[in-house]
Order: sequence, then C-alpha cells, then structure tokens
Amino acid sequence: MNDEQLIRYSRQIMVPGLDLDGQARLLASRILLVGAGGLGSAVALYLAAAGVGHLRVADFDRVELTNLQRQILHGTADIGRLKTDSARDHVTALNPEVTVEPIEQALDADNLPALVADVDLVIDGSDRFSTRFAVNAACVRAGRPLITGAVIGMDGQVAVLRPDLEGPCYRCLYADTGEETLGCSETGVLGPLPGVVGSLQAVEAIKVLTGLGEPLNHRLLMVDALDQRWRRIELRRDPACPVCGSAAGQWD
Repeated sequence: MNDEQLIRYSRQIMVPGLDLDGQARLLASRILLVGAGGLGSAVALYLAAAGVGHLRVADFDRVELTNLQRQILHGTADIGRLKTDSARDHVTALNPEVTVEPIEQALDADNLPALVADVDLVIDGSDRFSTRFAVNAACVRAGRPLITGAVIGMDGQVAVLRPDLEGPCYRCLYADTGEETLGCSETGVLGPLPGVVGSLQAVEAIKVLTGLGEPLNHRLLMVDALDQRWRRIELRRDPACPVCGSAAGQWD
C-alpha cells in the first residue's frame, strides 16, 4: 500500500483483527454485486469506501424518480440513466481507486457462470426470485460465497450462504414455485431499511474476505424494523435440494 492508501484506510486498518493484511486482501478482492437499487446502493458505497478493489455491478434498469427515496447511489440528475452508469460515477467519485465494471444485462443461467467464476464472492440485492435462484445456482456451481439480502415494508433479512464450506444454499430455504412475491411498488418500503440491510451485507462481505470475526455463515438474520426486533436463525442444508443436495445431478 502507498502512503495515500494508508491514510485513506487508516481508521479501518486500526480495527483489531483486520490490520494491514486484511486491508490488502480487500484491495485485491473482486465482487459481483447483483442489483444497484436500495440494497445495492449501500453495498456499493460502503464497499468502495472500504477499499474493495474490483466491483462488478449488474443491473439493467434505469433510474426513476420513485427510486430516489431509498436508492442513495443515485441522484435527481441521474433520472433516466442506466443504474450501472450512475453507480460507476458515484462510486468512482467516492473512491477513484475502485474499478467498477458495469454489467448492463439481465442475469440468467447462460451469462452467470462466467460472471461468477472469477470473483471472490457474490452479493445479491436483486428483487426477483428468478434472479436470486439463478445467482444461487451459479454460486453453488462455482463454490462462491453468496451474501443475500431482501427488504419489504418494514421487514428485512440477510444471510451468508457458503457453498465453499458445504453449507445450505438459497434453494434450501425457498422453493422455486415460478411465482414472484409482491415488490415494494405494491407494498412499499421504508426508505432507510434497504440501507440497514445493505450495510449488513457489506459488513459480512468484509468479514468473509478478510477473515475478520465470525461471519453470518449458514445463518439468516431477520429484522422487524416496526418493533425493532431481530432474530437469527440457523440454516440447515436440505439433502433433497435440487441445487446443492444429492439430487443435484445437473452439476455433475
């Protein structure tokens, strides 16, 4: 690290257990961020500020006025722009050392394997089950850690799924019914809540990348912000899971 980096990251380097080695690992890390919306906003900004070296941001939506109540990665002047372009500009303004790679296409089983194969971990901030299932399958196949988050209304959740440690996958938690749940456009979402959950995703990413503390491996953390109630649930691998279980013949 050069002198400017030592100054920029000095307060983080001082954290017990992270130190210079941990910061160096962050600077060398590569992350795929799925979604540049409410969750992705907090993830992108905090990981960029923390010194993640390469951030691959995937989103094909454009910024709308309704996004600005919670998607703090974008501003009024960005309305109509691709979210990936806005994300690149705001992240670069915050920390020009971070390489931002925009992916301006929908993610599916065809393009995800290549996008996941050369990153250290994946953070999912998407709002569709179909995307989450596809991202999960790619992470299981590549053996990449997946940090997934979701928010709706006043409820949020984050989980750290570790196929590299033979832990449960997202498909162990949720059945693929082919149906999508109601989104924030139908049920609403409190503006700061995606920031809370996205910040937790960023924290867990730093812990996984640097070996700091005890990550939320194989656990689901749930928050009811209305009553400020938090629950942590231990997750178990489903032997019959069609993605990571014994029936997952498609990955043989």
